[in-house]
Amino acid sequence: MEKLQQLIKQKHAYSVEPNRKKNDTLVFALGGLNEVGKNMYCVEHEDEIIAIDAGVMFPGENLLGVDYVIPDFTYLQRNKHKFKALIITHGHEDHIGSIPFLLQLVKPDKIYAPRFAKALIEKKLQERRMGNIEIILIDSSSKVQTNHFVFGFFDVIHSIPDSLGVLINTPNGRVVTTGDFKFDLTPVGQNSDYQKIAFMGAAGVDLLLSDSTNSQVKSFSISEREVAQSINEIFSKTQSRIIIATFASNVYRVAQIVDAAIKAGRKIAVFGRSMDRVMEIGLKMGTIKAKDKDFINAQQLNYTPANKVCIICTGSQGESLAALSRIANGTHRQIKIHPGDTVVFSSNPIPGNAQSVSGVVNKLTRLGADVITNSPLNSIHTTGHASSEEQKLLLQLVKPKYFMPMHGEYKMLITHAQTAQEVGVPKENIFICSNGDALILRKGEVLRSNTRIPADDIYVDGNDATGLSTAVIKDRKILSDNGLVAVIVTIDSRYNKILVRPNIVSRGFVYIKESQTLLKEAELLVYESLKKKMEKKVTFGELKNTVRETLEPFLYQETQRNPIVIPVILNMREAMNFKK
Repeated sequence: MEKLQQLIKQKHAYSVEPNRKKNDTLVFALGGLNEVGKNMYCVEHEDEIIAIDAGVMFPGENLLGVDYVIPDFTYLQRNKHKFKALIITHGHEDHIGSIPFLLQLVKPDKIYAPRFAKALIEKKLQERRMGNIEIILIDSSSKVQTNHFVFGFFDVIHSIPDSLGVLINTPNGRVVTTGDFKFDLTPVGQNSDYQKIAFMGAAGVDLLLSDSTNSQVKSFSISEREVAQSINEIFSKTQSRIIIATFASNVYRVAQIVDAAIKAGRKIAVFGRSMDRVMEIGLKMGTIKAKDKDFINAQQLNYTPANKVCIICTGSQGESLAALSRIANGTHRQIKIHPGDTVVFSSNPIPGNAQSVSGVVNKLTRLGADVITNSPLNSIHTTGHASSEEQKLLLQLVKPKYFMPMHGEYKMLITHAQTAQEVGVPKENIFICSNGDALILRKGEVLRSNTRIPADDIYVDGNDATGLSTAVIKDRKILSDNGLVAVIVTIDSRYNKILVRPNIVSRGFVYIKESQTLLKEAELLVYESLKKKMEKKVTFGELKNTVRETLEPFLYQETQRNPIVIPVILNMREAMNFKK
């Protein structure tokens, strides 16, 4: 009884959480919470909505045939008259990848992006023949002002140039979002704007949204310059051909590999579409420093001495279609592994990819390559995200009154919340949210709202922003697990008569040669059910339902599997055409 009263009390407490009032500011995420990817965070006040980032998430193995997972833009579509701006913090796919899909459905009045992200977005839009979209350039000195909001920016360190954090002045208080960041005391590229971050903290920050990706990693991450030293050592000691795989999006790493190759007197060959794109933009902007003579094409590889070659490619995560995986499988048209080749993985496996990466490493080793992966013995990779100690430093500098960890799986958000408590943020001022949960900012206070924003995953197959329904995904899952059974029934609709015993065709369900008895029994069962059903006048829909209702329980009883059953009803004329 006491437990029941507590539950009722808790339920009542939740139900009286504050509703939004007219002058409140809303803060919510359409993506990026309880997941790593498809980041999209929004602030709304009266007749204005501003979105920060619009990313994709790449599908796991369970999402069969899905190319991308994007945020649900329904709320923005319903409120398109309010959608005033999209602001981009940096150019990684989990922050810009869903922009083409967003623009198919709803266009903000303005899009703002820093230099490198702007170039990547423009390239992406050109490839999709959407190149007439204007993107306004911003940097750490920019100011974006709307009727209700004033946005300022500050430099942060990440693995791609021109990464920004965002300061949002709202009518109800000040919000800061870090974007993706880390602290590196000897960075490659621009440094973090420590002075501006500290100044914001001194001026007062009501709500902080901060990157949680590496919240479970202790201590400080190693500097990118240490990685540069390790890569240079590998190039100076290696006399064989070097094949090096990294994230194409890690522009600073790509630049360091190019520098090391040129210093070692090696010619560079680039493979992988995303790597080509980043190399082109990086060279154009001066982030990657090299000349045309430093590069060779696939044909020139055959005539260049092994100790003068560096191949930079995609596939550090064991992706099946990436360049390195195809090289390992022997299916790459232009590159074959030579015994003695040195293959370097300048990356760490993303959670869930370890098995794929291990498989590629084993295949490369079997072909005679010397494979080097990141380990405590060699610093050939560092993260672009803040570890727990760096997160503490940011929290100490910003000194937020309220805190919402963002960009991370649930366990990462929880760990980041615990870190915030350690540095003095009260537990009751920390909000663990899911996509679609809304926080109310009201006169410097943050409250959890009972407002719920639509924020489902949208599955994209191809280039259509409308996405696939969950029913399609479910069917694909059933097909992959249990297969398909098609039942072809020939009838004469004039006489309401079934002409011959149904024919059952199976794909991916049972091995037909060994299951003839089962299939014949199933055919007979369906035949008897249909004959009985057709004693009265029936529709095609009723016949199909009869086939499913008869066959599905029988197949499950016999095999403990639930294939998709597809009835095909043909009348006599259609049957003649079918036989032809």
